Amino acid sequence: MKAAIVYGLNDIRYDDTEEPIIEKPNQVKVNVKVSGICRSDVPRVLNGTARYFPIILGHEFSGIVTEIGSEVTNVKVGDHVAGVPLVPCFDCDDCKRGDYALCKNYSFIGSRQQGADAEFVVVPSTNVVKIDDSVSFEQGALIETATIALHGMLMAGFNEETAPVSESVAVFGCGTVGLFALQWARILGAKKIVAIARDEERLALAKDLGATHTINTAESSIDAIETMAFDLTEGKGFSFIFDSAGVEDTIKQAFTVAGNKGKICVIGTPTEDVRFSWQEWELMNRKEFTVTGSWMGYSAPFPGKEWDMAAAAMKSGDLIFDDRVVYKRFDLADAAEAFSCFTKEKVKGRILLINNR
Repeated sequence: MKAAIVYGLNDIRYDDTEEPIIEKPNQVKVNVKVSGICRSDVPRVLNGTARYFPIILGHEFSGIVTEIGSEVTNVKVGDHVAGVPLVPCFDCDDCKRGDYALCKNYSFIGSRQQGADAEFVVVPSTNVVKIDDSVSFEQGALIETATIALHGMLMAGFNEETAPVSESVAVFGCGTVGLFALQWARILGAKKIVAIARDEERLALAKDLGATHTINTAESSIDAIETMAFDLTEGKGFSFIFDSAGVEDTIKQAFTVAGNKGKICVIGTPTEDVRFSWQEWELMNRKEFTVTGSWMGYSAPFPGKEWDMAAAAMKSGDLIFDDRVVYKRFDLADAAEAFSCFTKEKVKGRILLINNR
């Protein structure tokens, strides 16, 4: 089969490789149709930080089941599926509690084992979720990202019961995760949803996807952002804040505009130090807000309600698939060119690799 294989630092080639086969009764074989380039994939190619070489990346994917093992019951040949990349051990204390993302003995499709930037991938049957045939393969490849946004919201206690009675929700960052987060806020019943970001085009998209208000941080001073936030919340501050950017400025701004007893979840993963002054940190004491982190998108029973809700919302159209969510599309054969975008331009949205074989 053909695959986009990473051989080393900035060395990714569309090459022939051995086609994977089913070796265990609980496995399924998927003809991959679409795979997404996650930001976590970029340094594995451009900085050479993959765990080993050669490796096939790709953990956001969708496709068609072409073969199943003898014990597989959740899908059949011909089913359209979205890929579930985490492969937990199911045996450690964290897994037994249902905290699969915290498993210390996990594998991961596309980083710790061969991934889906290929014609075919073989994975455990628990690592595919059936999607309706009406859901496009591009939508299916975005389901994993949608679960990450939803899991962060659930971690903060934002759900079907609390969302309708929350006074205000803020989402920092309008990347793919942030846009899914504000959509979940709309779906779950929030009335006031404020998107906060630096890019006017992304803020316009956020408005179309469900944000009731937007704040452009590139055009406003820190004091002005704080004033706008408190004006929008009648001086109370936000009830829930979801930070998808994971950078010092947005996390500190979240502390500033949080309301008393508010809930903050940092969904975005920081890649640089985050430093607080004592006055900034003291805001958590004085306002008694709660801060939590979030890692991936899983719960019990594996892979969790996040995946069921995302697949259902894609089918119903509640999760709107706007073409502006996709930055560019490339044929799988052009994976090297796709990754080079991250060195030449500001990538806004997901880059998708399309397999037509």
